[in-house]
Amino acid sequence: MGVFDNLKDKATGAVDDHGDKVSDGLDKAGDFADEKTGGEHGDKIDKGTDFAKDKLDGLDGQDDDIQ
Repeated sequence: MGVFDNLKDKATGAVDDHGDKVSDGLDKAGDFADEKTGGEHGDKIDKGTDFAKDKLDGLDGQDDDIQ
């Protein structure tokens, strides 16, 4: 098993066990970035946050961990 496979397995486990905390962390990071850019890129930041949530939630092949 390669290094990236190991990282994917750990990320999948973390999202499965703590999807709500991962979602909250992504939201906080997006809010921080939006604040630092003065709200100029809020729509792009929101799209990026949603994209990251979708990809992390789909690591196990199911969309059930991040709301």
